[in-house]
Amino acid sequence: MDAISINYKELMDNLFDGVCFVDNNKAIRYWNKAAENITGFTADEVLGKVCQESILTFRDDEGRNLCDALCPLEKPAADSSARETELYLHHKDGRRIPVAIRITPIRDSEGSITGVLELFSDISSKSATLLKIKELEKLSMTDTLTMLANRRCIQIELESRLQELARFNWPFAVLYMDIDHFKNINDTYGHDTGDAVLKTVADALVASVRPFDLMGRWGGEEFIGIMRNVDEKGLYHIGDRLRQLVAASYVAIDQKKISVTVSAGGTMAKTDDTVEEVVKRADELMFKSKATGRNCLTISD
Repeated sequence: MDAISINYKELMDNLFDGVCFVDNNKAIRYWNKAAENITGFTADEVLGKVCQESILTFRDDEGRNLCDALCPLEKPAADSSARETELYLHHKDGRRIPVAIRITPIRDSEGSITGVLELFSDISSKSATLLKIKELEKLSMTDTLTMLANRRCIQIELESRLQELARFNWPFAVLYMDIDHFKNINDTYGHDTGDAVLKTVADALVASVRPFDLMGRWGGEEFIGIMRNVDEKGLYHIGDRLRQLVAASYVAIDQKKISVTVSAGGTMAKTDDTVEEVVKRADELMFKSKATGRNCLTISD
């Protein structure tokens, strides 16, 4: 390698943006230090690999895999045009990373396209929250009372997580929570107070989950959390912490503090699960918590 080549490599490795070159066979031929930092994959792990091999897995706002029918690399390579977009990449540990990406075709000395150059930036810190709000609003996937993900959003997220589990063996769990004695609250204090309780519980839950987990309202007084990259022990730790935080919250009505608790059931997803099956299993475990005195968590793998 000559001095100029060394200087170019040093230059690329000091960029904050990830830089990746993918040839016409979709094999990764260059991967700089920022690409390693953003994705968790080292150059040794990706060089020579085809990008779909769980390395550059592109996903859209709904979590759909774009690498098969809608590969973002194909259009620039086919019509010689550069393209800029925002989508999601998968980190090595399984979480989704929102990135701004520019894809530019690269030509050889004879003018033939030899592949595409990708420059991508992690936009998690400045716009991940705005992107999630925007995508949920666009697809009508927010619950209007609590502003959490609604049932449709939870179903789509579960479908996406189950596909990843089957393909990459990336674990996740489902936590099903139900507010205890919620009907009594509505009957005693009225539906406005019931709505205030729902909002308070939602705020406690969403403020306490990890950034890459999803918390949503399944319906009525029922909430579902989708917890990524956990085992049974981690699921119990997260679920019990959420239960305790809800129990420590209250709604103040006419100088009276109304406290509530939740009964919860948690289960690890299985590779052959459907959305209905994993939700039903978590729901049944939640009812076991109800039967054993409420304000507790029951889990099963």
